[in-house]
Amino acid sequence: MELTFWGAAQQVTGSMFLLTLEDEYRILIDCGIDMGNLSETMPLYPGSNFPFDASLVNLVLLTHAHLDHSGKIPNLYREGFEGQVLCTSPTMALTELLLLDSASINQKKLKAYHRKLSKGMAPEDFNFDPRDLYVEKDVYKAVDRFVPIQFHRRFNVKHGVHVTFIPTGHLLGAANILLEVEENGETKSIMFSGDIGRSNYPLLQDPHTVPQVDYLICETTYGNREHQSIQDATEAVEDVIRRTCIDKPGRLIIPAFSIGRTQAIIYTLHKLYAENKLPPIKIFADSPLAQRSNVVYEKYTGFLNEEANDFKREHGSLFRFDTVQYVEAMKDSQAIDNYHEPCIIISSSGMMEGGRIQHHIRANMENSYCTILMVGYSAEGTLGNRLLNSNGNIRIGTREYPIKANIEQTDSFSGHGDIHDLLKFVRQQDKVQTKKIFLVHGEGSSMEDFKSTLNKEGYNQVEIPEKGQKYQL
Repeated sequence: MELTFWGAAQQVTGSMFLLTLEDEYRILIDCGIDMGNLSETMPLYPGSNFPFDASLVNLVLLTHAHLDHSGKIPNLYREGFEGQVLCTSPTMALTELLLLDSASINQKKLKAYHRKLSKGMAPEDFNFDPRDLYVEKDVYKAVDRFVPIQFHRRFNVKHGVHVTFIPTGHLLGAANILLEVEENGETKSIMFSGDIGRSNYPLLQDPHTVPQVDYLICETTYGNREHQSIQDATEAVEDVIRRTCIDKPGRLIIPAFSIGRTQAIIYTLHKLYAENKLPPIKIFADSPLAQRSNVVYEKYTGFLNEEANDFKREHGSLFRFDTVQYVEAMKDSQAIDNYHEPCIIISSSGMMEGGRIQHHIRANMENSYCTILMVGYSAEGTLGNRLLNSNGNIRIGTREYPIKANIEQTDSFSGHGDIHDLLKFVRQQDKVQTKKIFLVHGEGSSMEDFKSTLNKEGYNQVEIPEKGQKYQL
């Protein structure tokens, strides 16, 4: 069989791996968008969004819902894919929310495209091809072909091929995917890590133990870094709230992904409030997508950790409490600018590349009483990354803004495992039995450093694939 690395190869986002069996049966593991660089750098199949013929793919296995793993699934169906997408039930629910949100954004882009085209703007002047933009009907067509699979159930895909989803934390429903393939009387096992979670992360179960495999595909987002502990994260939030909203009448803005990060932060704030560690400061949860995601989290509490289940039984809800206000309409989002009391604003997106967070940032960039707290990874080229690496000024749209707000960062709410979590994951594999370890989903330095760490541990069969590189397994 042949494994081709079509995404997240020597970069963080865009996970997409194609496994072609000897009988030409093709399994695509994840089908994600490259969030840092939305323009393809690979030669594409003629007339396609992909570097392969989508109609020849037989099956998709989805590790979790985030768009850098799921965001091109509707495109796959539009280009002739007729198979199923296997994933867990929470992943199915969250992926539908994320894809519908993307479709809504695409619809606005299409309207703007046709409006500007009618006014004489040339098609080549746009930074996207309208044929690549899926809309709501495409999402529903795709999601209708999703099949939910239970964790730890060894599912027979076809004769000689079995798949097992293993909980990995990171996000509600996220999984490591184990593939067992029998060919020519020999069974080979392949493990795709997806995104590896952390121990003791808010709401989520710890990553489960994985079995010994022949081939391991491992993410490396934080392959050379350590996170603050979750306890430190809670204390850091208390500290920044005190400095920003209590010691002075300021506002704390937290850019956060609507699915995963926002739930962890609001749940942490709820716990602080319940323990009387947080004064009655208004919290604006400004993301309709986060509200819909909260419903999914509350529905699938059986997938959450024991602490979260105990907390819900005691307080009735994970995410609703006295001082939090969920903002639905855009006019109410914009009206937050007129709220002059100390407050906390949690809004998407986490990398600031879109969503309501942008108008909050623009409105408060020159406010010295404001703190912008970055709580996760921002890919190179995104507004979040540029803000962290600015020299005192930043361009948003056509305007240059002087930065007077305080910019702070913590990775303690990251759902990605750090170097210790990654090592724990890899150490479950025998140094001799494992034939190859492939490192993906990381920046170059992170991959190289993690490879060096693994080599020192005695894992000498480590590869860092290039995009489009093929391996015979």
